Amino acid sequence: MNIKKALVFIVFLSLLTATSSVQAAGTDSRYFVKSGSQFWKKSFQVRHAFDSGFTADLTDWQVKLAKVFNVEITPVRKLNILAPKKTKPPVKIPLNQVGWGVRAIYGDDLDSSLPSGGQGVKVAILDTGVLATHPDLKDRIVGCNDLSGEEPMLKNSCDDKNGHGSQVAGVVAADGGPEGKGIYGVAPESELMIYKVCANDGTCFSDDVAIAIRQAADDGASIILLSIGSDSQNQIITDAISYASEKGAMIIGAVGNDGPYSGSIDYPAALETVISVGAMDQSFEVPEWSARGKATNSSESKKEGDLEFVAPGVNIESTSNNNDYLTISGTSVAAAHIAGLAAKEWQAESEKPLQSTRDLLHKRSIDIGAVGFNISSGWGMPQL
Repeated sequence: MNIKKALVFIVFLSLLTATSSVQAAGTDSRYFVKSGSQFWKKSFQVRHAFDSGFTADLTDWQVKLAKVFNVEITPVRKLNILAPKKTKPPVKIPLNQVGWGVRAIYGDDLDSSLPSGGQGVKVAILDTGVLATHPDLKDRIVGCNDLSGEEPMLKNSCDDKNGHGSQVAGVVAADGGPEGKGIYGVAPESELMIYKVCANDGTCFSDDVAIAIRQAADDGASIILLSIGSDSQNQIITDAISYASEKGAMIIGAVGNDGPYSGSIDYPAALETVISVGAMDQSFEVPEWSARGKATNSSESKKEGDLEFVAPGVNIESTSNNNDYLTISGTSVAAAHIAGLAAKEWQAESEKPLQSTRDLLHKRSIDIGAVGFNISSGWGMPQL
């Protein structure tokens, strides 16, 4: 009987090894394996390790084996980019070097001068990548990593085949290019750390996002921008955000384009530790599609589900992944304006730069729509 069991186990190991050697990262085959066993880690080929287990791309046969041996596995959930609406066709020369959104953030502080600031402040953008050769972005990029492919993390690679990441990057830090003829973001002297966590179709595995958040914090990011979301909370992302916040990184999230319904903010923007940002238009009004908070907050600080700020998010011209310029609308670019402002105003000399900068954003907010906090515009729009 023992010999039979041994033979069965040997066959099992052989088949497991064979399937592991041919598996590739699939679109719907990723699982969280709740086990610390080195045997299962080796057999299933770890993609990312976490405190309570690891993730792996499993074949159907491996999924069946895990169930036979009572190994707890759950599918890894996905997030999506909060896709903007293209409102104008792309152009080779920007319609405006300094868009209305940047001017709104600067207020009277800009006048006839060009945007500036953010020097030495690292802003991590977790998105679809970026066109690293775009003339208005290439000198701003200090890191480029791809977590969306078969390799868990491929360094010096972050090519944007979608366009979303390039658009938000331009709003944060476009510097006009080497000849100064391009477009300008809010903080054109800030440094961009790009983490491609979303596939070309805009879907993003939550384990890749969580690892990128932790990596960005370890790499020294002061600000982490998440223009991605889902309808429900994800624990490994929540844990990663807590880790990054404890290291002093400010997390900024777009609330989503699912308004005007109360409580329509996507996660992770809905989390208390994340600065959640909705959109406003050129008339300083909140568009119907910008997500709303869930309640009227009587406190001085954000609670889970609240909308914190709004920022320009309608007809925003920015860099594209085709080496030109595109005009778009969405809460993704609204959040990018706040990320740029936070970089420009980062309170590096404070004992607690994260909290001091967040407090400053509140102090400098102007009411949008109703006076005081409300579910449509939060505490308003921060500006210089």
